[in-house]
Amino acid sequence: MAHFTTSDGLSLHYEDKGTGAPVLCLAGLTRNSADFQFLLPHLPGHRVIRLDYRGRGQSDHAPDFMSYNILREAQDAVELLDHLGLDRVALIGTSRGGLVAMAMAHTHPGRLSGVVLNDIGPEVATEGLERIMDYVGREPGLPDLDTAASALKHIHETGFPGMPLSRWRAQAEAMFAEKPDGGLALRYDARLRDALIGQAGTGDVPDLWLMFDALRDLPLAAIRGANSDLLNTATLTAMKARHPDLIAATVPDRGHVPFLDEPQALAAIHTLLERTT
Repeated sequence: MAHFTTSDGLSLHYEDKGTGAPVLCLAGLTRNSADFQFLLPHLPGHRVIRLDYRGRGQSDHAPDFMSYNILREAQDAVELLDHLGLDRVALIGTSRGGLVAMAMAHTHPGRLSGVVLNDIGPEVATEGLERIMDYVGREPGLPDLDTAASALKHIHETGFPGMPLSRWRAQAEAMFAEKPDGGLALRYDARLRDALIGQAGTGDVPDLWLMFDALRDLPLAAIRGANSDLLNTATLTAMKARHPDLIAATVPDRGHVPFLDEPQALAAIHTLLERTT
């Protein structure tokens, strides 16, 4: 179990496995390093580094919940690279992780050799944001992981038709922890909800198109779930117009977010990694 200490004194957990060209994996908003459990077997020949953001997974919760923002999380990622002695890495960012990748490209140019954006872009659809705010920071109110798996399958059946219950069981275990006295706990700081509300209320929202344009000189791939409610086709088209060499892939029968072990996702990721070398 590996940890490093950030410049503001938090202990953050990370996983570091394999050898070869380094790939940094950054998870979704409420997720953690387990977010990439299905991709990991498909990256032989790479050193895969997975970070638990501050307030998520096995990392410390921040005393100031307003530090749960993409600029601070980008700084944490850069400090992890410094801790590991890595000048540049390819980055695979799922949802929030893609926003952090844009922030890194904007604030620390030169640290990235290429980026994969998993179902995220510089415009986030309102429908998806409303869905996220409906659950973030709230315990699921379910008795155990098996029940949570069934609930996830039911909730996501439209976006992920036919996905087996076993996949949702693995996903539930990554998202929730069973309490000793029954019920499920979040694997992240519930005050993340307060951070999102506070940042929206102050108007402290970065210009995501400006940050996206910081990726213009890098190999770039964008993966979209065909049923996504967060990244729509119009935004993906606009991204392609601003980055003509963008590797664009749409994964059928997937909503937000693809698991990244789908053939279309893997093809885009492997093409991107080839370009970085």
